[in-house]
Amino acid sequence: MSQMLPKWFPFDPLEFSLTLARTFGDIAYYRVGPVTVYQLNHPDLARQVLVEQPEKFHKAQFIKRAFRPFAGNGLLTSDGALWRQQRKLIQPAFHHKQLATYGDVMVAHSLRMVDAWRDGEVREIGSEMTQLTMRIVVKSLFGSEMSGEAGGIGPLIAAVLDASNQRISSAVQIPDWVPTRRNRRERRSLAQLDRLLQDMIHTRRRSNSDGADLLSALLSAVDADDGTRMSDRQLRDEMMTLFLAGHETTANALTWTWYLLSQHPDVEARLLSETERVLRGRPPTAADLPNLPYSEMVVREAMRLYPPAPGFAREPIEDVAIGGYVVPKGSMVSIMTYALHRDPRFFHDPESFDPERFAAGWEERIPRYAYLPFGGGPRVCIGSGFAMMESRLVLSTVVQRYQLRLEPDQAVVPTQMVTIRPRNGIKMRVVRR
Repeated sequence: MSQMLPKWFPFDPLEFSLTLARTFGDIAYYRVGPVTVYQLNHPDLARQVLVEQPEKFHKAQFIKRAFRPFAGNGLLTSDGALWRQQRKLIQPAFHHKQLATYGDVMVAHSLRMVDAWRDGEVREIGSEMTQLTMRIVVKSLFGSEMSGEAGGIGPLIAAVLDASNQRISSAVQIPDWVPTRRNRRERRSLAQLDRLLQDMIHTRRRSNSDGADLLSALLSAVDADDGTRMSDRQLRDEMMTLFLAGHETTANALTWTWYLLSQHPDVEARLLSETERVLRGRPPTAADLPNLPYSEMVVREAMRLYPPAPGFAREPIEDVAIGGYVVPKGSMVSIMTYALHRDPRFFHDPESFDPERFAAGWEERIPRYAYLPFGGGPRVCIGSGFAMMESRLVLSTVVQRYQLRLEPDQAVVPTQMVTIRPRNGIKMRVVRR
């Protein structure tokens, strides 16, 4: 185990984690103030934390602190018995049969987006994907009753995510009660979101209606062991969590996918060929996805290079043995997917964009915990199926109608926030096919 000089840390967390992994081996540690952070750089060590002894770890306090004003005690921030009960109640809402009902929503909103585009115009593709995934998640969560609210919800979510990003990335933590501009905007936005959600929950409970949306699925969820249902507060926290997980991560995954396709015309040509052969000009459906394997390969490879979350952290609740070392209670364990996904031991020529890595049989070729776009173990992302389906349907819808070309003279620089974002956005020219 080696220690990295902490003076490198503030400048570029992504580059820091990559350099740490390549320079100092499978376990490296450094200090951030009073906390010692152990970065794990091998899939076997990630497995020890995520699968073999997950009960010995809790979510890192800085994650809880960053997201609790927004997500309360939802799946993102809860631990222990509460997390297990909520996970059990929510799981049926993400069964593959339930997910298939959202496919038409994803395609319809994708078509609406490209219908608003004009041949040859320049769009900031990150904003386009964020607006698209927000509309999709609002419709999927609430059905038609709230779909008209999507435009107003977007800025509210952006405000609370901005505050969360600030809490994660800032070395100096400003208390929430300090009336900074960001804190005031977050409080106003949270108050409006809370009113919207509570009104929707109360209305749906009174109506006893059973819509084909996630809110209905969560309202009807019952613990098979004790008959427990979610309280209004639990519903609110989980809906807030799904707002975050349901659009921010997928929007960034799609943004990077379009960027990578623009840099690799051979990959784009093969994707277009598969799409045209299978769909023959019609919009895709969820039932088409088994016949569009290359779309999955493209999305998986884009998420390898730019994973939806750059990493995740856990805090041991007792002294824990990892890789032959004792990691003490009070420290932090970090698994940086950005670095793990670029490890040449597990990915040949790791900086290159090569969807063929994920051709049939990839699960046998790539070590199980070397590729973790959605985490792993009991806390693996509950919405991974939703996210993969959405990304592939959006890709297959748009690629038939438009080519997205990177505008010249712009620096595309990834930066670590809640997700990996392009620092200054990505301007792309949309060219009708």
